[in-house]
Amino acid sequence: MSAGAGVPLLDLKAQHATIRDEIREALDRVLEEQHFILGPEVEAFERELAAYCQCAHGVGVSSGSDALLVALMALRIRPGDEVIVPSYTFFATAGAVARLGARPVFVDIEPVTYNLDPARLEALITPRTRAIIVVHLYGQMVEMDPVLEVARRHGIKVVEDAAQAIGAEYKGRRAGSLGDLGCFSFFPSKNLGAAGDGGMVTTNDAALADRVKLLRNHGYRPKYYNKEVGGNFRLDAIQAAMLRVKLRHLDAWTQARQKNAATYLRLLAEAGLLIDVPACGRDGCRAAPCSLETTPGVVFPTALPDRRHTYNYFVIRAGKRDALQAHLKQQRVGTEIYYPVPLHLQECFAELEYRAGDLPASECAAKTTLALPIYPELTEAMLAQVVRAIREFGTSG
Repeated sequence: MSAGAGVPLLDLKAQHATIRDEIREALDRVLEEQHFILGPEVEAFERELAAYCQCAHGVGVSSGSDALLVALMALRIRPGDEVIVPSYTFFATAGAVARLGARPVFVDIEPVTYNLDPARLEALITPRTRAIIVVHLYGQMVEMDPVLEVARRHGIKVVEDAAQAIGAEYKGRRAGSLGDLGCFSFFPSKNLGAAGDGGMVTTNDAALADRVKLLRNHGYRPKYYNKEVGGNFRLDAIQAAMLRVKLRHLDAWTQARQKNAATYLRLLAEAGLLIDVPACGRDGCRAAPCSLETTPGVVFPTALPDRRHTYNYFVIRAGKRDALQAHLKQQRVGTEIYYPVPLHLQECFAELEYRAGDLPASECAAKTTLALPIYPELTEAMLAQVVRAIREFGTSG
């Protein structure tokens, strides 16, 4: 096949072209006001984002990573505490725990959604467990009811890492509104992306919101009078102004991502490339070699019926994942591996003494998953080009 113009993993220029005038107007407003750190623009965005997430409070912060850190600080997580986190996620989820001297306790995922498996929580809770961080990975929310039930029964807090899931829903409730605190990232590749770093902490607890506000600004109250040791976790007004513009378009962009996902499903099915999810079950994928190796097809991401999947990433499974990625690169199709090494096997956590095989579903996902382009501005012709490249790999491999 001719690779044509290629299909990038993400094209932010295409998005910017549709809102250029709105963005310039917002930036000009901030430049005229000359109020760059916190202030009215940030406060307006906090109100708008909180309302979008069905939350009473939003607190703008400097990044999604800092949102996790300050959320745990607000919950008074300290050295010696334990926080349960999924192993198959971006590093910041566990990194925030470790930065406070607490111990991340890794939990395996369920293989269909790649999210934390609620059935595995109970066995990991000890007298030192202070919180659970759930990660709504790739744009689909965790099964929250059993998580919240376990947390309530044991008197521990729940933090939602919703960095990839703004606007996602579980039984009609938005990401960031179910736990004690929700954490969002506005990294440029996110569905709602800034021109740099930015983040938000959401909550329905006024006291927690006030505490996050205190901690994001060095613990000042008033200025230069420190109630606590906080940090510089402030959101700047330029990012807030841009994000306010983009928030108005977010639902339309989400609908376009969902349409692209449906188109992928149709095209992959027509090409005979869809296969069932591997039979990992609650015990994870222990097959050797992986059962995916026996077929040239791919596993399509599953949107569960009680969820609103926002497709921050469109992640397939393939047994010969690395060879497929190399083939797609040759055909000028952009891809990314999220994430090649589960956190329990990362070198920086070696002292926790996890071993290969401890969390098999996470390890299987790390070996077989691959993200394809899903951004809103993709055309059906571009999606068809991706599918043709996958089909060619199947017939040649």
